[in-house]
Amino acid sequence: MEHGEKRCSRILEQLCRAIPERCVGSPGNRMATSFFEDETRRFGWLTESHEMDVMGWSVGKSTLSVAGEAFTVNASPYSLGCSVEAPLVCTSSLEELRASEALGKVLLLYGGLAREQIMPKNFVFYNPDHHRALIDTLEEKQPAAIVCATGRNSSLAGGVYPFPLIEDGDFDIPSVYMTEEEGARLLPQTGGMARLESRAVRIPEKAFNVIASRGASRGKRVVVTAHIDAKKGTPGAIDNATGVAVLLLLSELLADYHGERLIELVALNGEDYYAVPGQMQYIGMNRDRFGDMLLNINIDGAGYRDGLSSFSFFGLPKPVMDLASHVLELFPGIGEGPQWPQGDHSIFVQMGCPALAVSSMWLITNMDTQDVTHTDKDNPGIVDCAKVIEIALALETLIRGL
Repeated sequence: MEHGEKRCSRILEQLCRAIPERCVGSPGNRMATSFFEDETRRFGWLTESHEMDVMGWSVGKSTLSVAGEAFTVNASPYSLGCSVEAPLVCTSSLEELRASEALGKVLLLYGGLAREQIMPKNFVFYNPDHHRALIDTLEEKQPAAIVCATGRNSSLAGGVYPFPLIEDGDFDIPSVYMTEEEGARLLPQTGGMARLESRAVRIPEKAFNVIASRGASRGKRVVVTAHIDAKKGTPGAIDNATGVAVLLLLSELLADYHGERLIELVALNGEDYYAVPGQMQYIGMNRDRFGDMLLNINIDGAGYRDGLSSFSFFGLPKPVMDLASHVLELFPGIGEGPQWPQGDHSIFVQMGCPALAVSSMWLITNMDTQDVTHTDKDNPGIVDCAKVIEIALALETLIRGL
């Protein structure tokens, strides 16, 4: 492979530093998808770029005060802005919320109600009953605005603290979030007149999925995916520039592939976006075609500098599983990891397609406690390019053997 680690470093430099940010719909996001399309075309892949309407967002300074005391708050992603002066109501459980008089008031959610990020109301892949019940009750109660005092929840929100409890462009009650410590300071002000200003705005934008393909279509196809977007304001190195780097390294490694299977390298756009628009678009385009997929390989969180790389298997047919086990024997830096749901492979599994999820063992085993993803710590300095290259070589071996 030409240039090896130098090429991997160049890809990460482009995606994480040269491009300002890759949140869906941003200019940087469109630069990233153009970069992916140009790089795969360079090695002879046929490319398709599929446009989507998405929601961008911008926030100015948000302020909250009660009885002359100021509190630090941040506007929730995709929230509407507001200018509200109303009594403060505080609830820590669904039962308290259902019994509250919150209409037209500023509502503080804390404690049990603010322990884990709430799935967007129209999110179809994972939406537990208690999340839907909270959203339904909030929309029934119609507070003028919501303040969320959140702690840490790495498994759903990454390493950011505090995390936005509500990240949902389909939810129209304005919301802000604060730390647990600020929430504890605010709680004694219950009943006081709260003044909340949030300058958040929603912005219509365009974004793209990119599919690069080569090979024949006589057998079942192999779909290799990685999400190209990142959380707003973060470099997104292992989440997920390294996944894109693996796709681009594969585009070079498989440049001479003329096998009977159609190989797709898919830069999905939206895994870190509330409505997963790229994933939904891809499902819509393939709704009747998941049965002709032999395997999905999804890369997310790969290349962390410490520990093994991880291959996790989901329903692989025995011949494919046997081949994958053989590949693991050839590449000592990669081990079989536990199954984990937080990635685009879960979409393919739900559609009945066998899947291989590629990540870092460190990330999977520390999913509930890590403080890297969705923060500025997720930068190229935590990546070992040798691990990224080993993953690409292992996947090349697997794909050629299918």
